[in-house]
Amino acid sequence: MTTTSPDSAKSVPLPNILAFGTLGMPLAALLLVYGLYLPRFYAGLGLSFIAVSGAVASVRFVDMAFDPIIALVMDRTRTPLGRYRPWLILGAPIAMLGAWKLLIPAEHPTVGYLITWLIVTYAGTSMLTLGVAAWSAILARGYHDRSRVYGWTQGMGVVGSVAFLLLPVFTHGKVVAGKAASMPAICMILLVALPIGALITALFTPEKILQPADRPRFKLSDYWGAISRPTLLRVILADLVLTLGPGTTAPLYVYFFHDAKGFSIADVGFLLIFYIGAGIIGAPVWARVARRFGKHRTIQIACVFYAIFQTILMALPRVHEPYARPDTLPTAAGMFCVGFCASAFLLLIRAMVADIVDEVKLEQKQDLTSLLFSMVTTTTKIGSTITVLIVFPILQFVGYNGKEGAVNTPHAIFGLEMCYLFAPIILVFFGGAMLFGYKLDAKRHAEIQAALEQEAASAHLAASEESLIGPTAGAPAE
Repeated sequence: MTTTSPDSAKSVPLPNILAFGTLGMPLAALLLVYGLYLPRFYAGLGLSFIAVSGAVASVRFVDMAFDPIIALVMDRTRTPLGRYRPWLILGAPIAMLGAWKLLIPAEHPTVGYLITWLIVTYAGTSMLTLGVAAWSAILARGYHDRSRVYGWTQGMGVVGSVAFLLLPVFTHGKVVAGKAASMPAICMILLVALPIGALITALFTPEKILQPADRPRFKLSDYWGAISRPTLLRVILADLVLTLGPGTTAPLYVYFFHDAKGFSIADVGFLLIFYIGAGIIGAPVWARVARRFGKHRTIQIACVFYAIFQTILMALPRVHEPYARPDTLPTAAGMFCVGFCASAFLLLIRAMVADIVDEVKLEQKQDLTSLLFSMVTTTTKIGSTITVLIVFPILQFVGYNGKEGAVNTPHAIFGLEMCYLFAPIILVFFGGAMLFGYKLDAKRHAEIQAALEQEAASAHLAASEESLIGPTAGAPAE
């Protein structure tokens, strides 16, 4: 068998990447609202921390089962529009309906209201995120080109998030993320941007159209054989822990920097720009580092630097003098460095899953792209569920009050700080350690890709010979 170079696959043209990544911009902003601001928003509307965390967790547990089910259907989808395009067209309006109901709620929303519309919105966003993730594995075929495509698309998502966080600048302070009064305006912006992004991605991203006759027939053993692979299990566990690490800070971010560090709500959003915006630089840089060291080694390198910079960030002194404004520059620099390192995790894990898809195609002769990607989209949801489920009850236990304008005791602030500080570094180190011994590197993927190309060529040759020979002599014509 001839081994090809890891770069032998044709690179995806940049215009196609930019079209493909367009949906990620409003989608990233939407998920940022849900992850950072929605729990605080509903806690400020009168629901307790326990009620909010319970609602989010219960819906997430339902949502975890949704991704694999959708993936099974997605892998069998064959339409004149393609396999993934219909899912984007279907998911966008569902996500928009959920966003409208969640961000412009009834005057006194109940837990049942929150649960109902979380289910709707997560159904829509699951279709979008899973469709885009699985489509990316088909769009980019080469080991290193996948890092390039994921780097560009993740960078575009960062641009969407940063633009959202710059709304106070664009609107002269009239729309500020994190303030309840700004939620209706934020909702309207998302309702305009989301369908535009979905339309551009659907119209201008190439996809091979498969015929209904090519619809695969999967057995339960095929699914189990794919998801129980040591390479995939290792990546799934690493993804879960690497999500839990930085994820533990997400629901506490606004509380921590506002109440423990003394920043205003506007400054909190300003600092977040540096954390998220670092991904614009971090994504392509980590993609280039992965070309040198491989994807799994690059993740381990990022884990070490994440721990260093997170420690430095947390060691910055708090403001003790009343009415003193914190010095934003050191904190902004620390946020940038931490965000730069964290940007490697999602990018490279998704690219590694795309490589595993090819391994499964070669060894099991099945295309289970959507199913395999649903495993890591599910771990992301598990991670975000666990963080909210753990930290919010702790905040309530230590007596922390999350309502806007509330005054908290030093004991409550200390409990907030302890929740924010300890988990990320430990969990990130565990995630990096899980990738020791990972075997699917650039060399192995080149061998897999060469074997797949050889099989495809053999199948094409056999089909050509059959069409030239025609029906076997003496066989009855159909």
